Amino acid sequence: MRTVQVFAGIPSLNNSLYWRIRFLVGDPTALVLVHDGGRTESTLIIRDIEMERARRHARADRVTCPADWTPAGGLSGDRETATAQALAECVRRLGADRVTCDRSLPAIYAHELTRAGIACTCDPMLGVTERRNKDPQEIEWIAAAQAATERAMEMACAMVARAQAGTDGVLHHDGAPLKAERVKHAIDVMLLGMGYENPEPIVAPGPVGADCHDHGHGTIRTGEPVIIDIFPRNRTTRYNGDCTRTVVHGAVSPAVARMHAAVVAAKAAATLATRAGVTGDAVHAATVNALAAHGYPFHAGGPPKDARADWCGLVHGTGHGLGLEVHEPPLLAPLGPALVVGDVLTIEPGLYQAGLGGIRVEDMVVVEATGCRNLNQLHEGLDWR
Repeated sequence: MRTVQVFAGIPSLNNSLYWRIRFLVGDPTALVLVHDGGRTESTLIIRDIEMERARRHARADRVTCPADWTPAGGLSGDRETATAQALAECVRRLGADRVTCDRSLPAIYAHELTRAGIACTCDPMLGVTERRNKDPQEIEWIAAAQAATERAMEMACAMVARAQAGTDGVLHHDGAPLKAERVKHAIDVMLLGMGYENPEPIVAPGPVGADCHDHGHGTIRTGEPVIIDIFPRNRTTRYNGDCTRTVVHGAVSPAVARMHAAVVAAKAAATLATRAGVTGDAVHAATVNALAAHGYPFHAGGPPKDARADWCGLVHGTGHGLGLEVHEPPLLAPLGPALVVGDVLTIEPGLYQAGLGGIRVEDMVVVEATGCRNLNQLHEGLDWR
């Protein structure tokens, strides 16, 4: 049976399209896939000045430009509209009266297909499963991104751990108070030098870390836990790293030590449970059960309304998929789907207590048939001296 699929957008912004062609460009682009009797042919429609480069590097059987598919009424002077018109004309000349698109298709492309009398049906899951099953090249790129992330993590944790504490407990680095903002800046600079774009990392000291997604701010003090979460993207491959560690300068309090031991045990339990065929729900249950065994509850979204002021628990899922996005399917959370070989996942349990702060430790794993492979090399302790 002959079927036609279409993908379109700007590859530097549309990861679904970039994943298929592995060619980075900042102009409107379209891809037509014709599946016929087990054989697939692909036609790429791209700006004319990018054609030769695309022929060398893009994953496509045929590289064309909008002018090659000029409809009877001509092409618009607007580049995106012209690409959408060319896509519709390409499909029409293929003799197809219906196509399937994925969830990322911009509306202008569906509009021009409809104007050309071509039915366009969205398959919400098209591309989702395929992107989950990472190929060897993707895993190599992700592993490289994770290695760079860990180098930045080691630097940041050591920056906190080796700072000097004043008599008031405030940490100092190079003669000035050490604030979360300074640590973030050091992370940014280091990753930029390694070829990475770095969204604002999390450096959340003390009570600030009790909010699991507060990016952190303010002065860092001795004895308090500091959550550091770094998730950069390689500027060439577009693949992400993601790693979290918690560091404490000086003495570790019994409460923080107990929280940390529970988080590490939960991460180990979730990692042990991770393999193809197991659901994300089941991996999350392993985390929840391990934390419960240490006396800590799970409550999605934050502490329950009737919780005591010293409530401490897990408020989020165990982890998520990762690749071209730092957050991709599947989720390791309630109702999370069955895992597949090639899933790349974060495993990141955490505990949070108002007034004290948070503990989170995160590794990245690749799902295999009988288990998973951990891409992390850094230790998971609190002492980074």
